[in-house]
Amino acid sequence: MKETQVGVITHYYDHIGVGVVEVSGALKIGDQLHIKGGSTDFTQEVTSMQVEHKQIDAAKKGDIVGMKVDQEVAEKDVVYKVEE
Repeated sequence: MKETQVGVITHYYDHIGVGVVEVSGALKIGDQLHIKGGSTDFTQEVTSMQVEHKQIDAAKKGDIVGMKVDQEVAEKDVVYKVEE
């Protein structure tokens, strides 16, 4: 499996389980992600992304998106897209 960095976590809202991602590569609903950091290491599918409280299906380099995450994440955790 190939992993390509597509972003970095800049903030985490624990009360709603949302990580803010500064996107550095293409990202879309359905993509398989690997989120890795000092105390973080898990994979999940992208099921929900928002920009300014509006639901989106895809994000591009430079976008700042809120993404529903399955586990707690931390600032500077790296987001990789997993490709088979």
